[in-house]
Amino acid sequence: MERKIVQDLFSWKNNPQKKPLLLQGARQVGKTYSLLSFGKQHYKSTAYFSLEESGEYTAVFERDLKPERIIKELSALSGITIMPQDTLIIFDEVQACEKALTSLKYFAERAPEYHIAAAGSLLGVAVKREKFSFPVGKVDMLSLYPMDFEEFLWAVGKKDVCELVRSSIIEFTPLSLHDTAMDLYKTYLVVGGMPAAVMEYVQKRDFDFVKVAQKTLNNSYVADMAKYATAQETIRIKAAWESVPAQLAKENRKFQYKVIKSGARANDYELALNWLASAGMINKCINVSEGRMPLSAYADNEAFKIYMADTGLLCSKFDIAANVVLHTPHSFDGFKGALCENYICQALVTLGVTPYYWSSPGKAEVDFVFQDKQGNIIPLEAKSAENGRSKSLRSYRDTYNPEYVVRVSGKNFGFENGIKSVPLYALFALTFTD
Repeated sequence: MERKIVQDLFSWKNNPQKKPLLLQGARQVGKTYSLLSFGKQHYKSTAYFSLEESGEYTAVFERDLKPERIIKELSALSGITIMPQDTLIIFDEVQACEKALTSLKYFAERAPEYHIAAAGSLLGVAVKREKFSFPVGKVDMLSLYPMDFEEFLWAVGKKDVCELVRSSIIEFTPLSLHDTAMDLYKTYLVVGGMPAAVMEYVQKRDFDFVKVAQKTLNNSYVADMAKYATAQETIRIKAAWESVPAQLAKENRKFQYKVIKSGARANDYELALNWLASAGMINKCINVSEGRMPLSAYADNEAFKIYMADTGLLCSKFDIAANVVLHTPHSFDGFKGALCENYICQALVTLGVTPYYWSSPGKAEVDFVFQDKQGNIIPLEAKSAENGRSKSLRSYRDTYNPEYVVRVSGKNFGFENGIKSVPLYALFALTFTD
């Protein structure tokens, strides 16, 4: 399956000032597949080492961190002649070997001619533990997320739809295949962007198989909690994780600790939420009291919403039948509104945007606000049938007079009165960042 990360990997390969690459992302988003595919296409050879599976590989780093010795021993173990420039060296699950992570510093300083790409599913979790020495300033970093809607369209053979969407967004002219694109969007809500689930859908077009793949992924996440956290931490992390669907099912999606457990407090579960975020399993959307630059200065870290990193996994955790999403009239009520907001947050994060939400003392609230590449603070509204959201948007516009407003809904493209009407399926084509 095609992934956009390949473009970034190619830029890294051709950068004469490159450092060892660190590719981060949640479990099973396709890091290993992307690196192996890239290595096979753009290098004469690929040397792959899974540091989580083989004790022999991790033992290589125990003696010292001299690049020349490490390369010789890894070459002997793998049976592959590792050549500068021509071999892509992959350290997979690098968080499982502290010294392998530290060794990247020495490769950057003493052996920059070797092309090393390290991948870590739970690197963010591992680095927070005291024993890890992170090679600060000595690595190039990329993040991989679940497949976005465009990558999903590529996988299901709908590249033509992508091209039409990108053409429509240039002038904000209506898309002739709007209904078709909306149906594909609904399918994406159910399947999501985890490669294993997408592959099941592509091969079988059967949502029962998709659901099995999603449940397996959810179970693997729970298993990681027990592997990379203490017993007490695991209980709290799991409880916070299991509460996400209930948090989003509320009309007001602001995170409430009492939904996890009656009487629960921030002190009890703050670390659990940080663990989930560091593992790439959730996206946090923090409240801001002002729509001004810089948004971070007006953030209230005690008020936030939590979205899952993949809408398909959320759909699975809601345990709703695919036909409910696919064939009932689309609205932003109940769980479908939660799925929609989750999808938007996921799309914004993938685009490189840090999403916030805005609220005022008068109970006005705008779903998302963020900064675009020109430095404008842009409000984004997930349009609902209720008048309250429209009043909230008017309140925001009257207060801050933004350059423009983005309204994401099931409607076709349009641009009127400073409001960019963007159909849900077109978020991937927006360019908010450089």
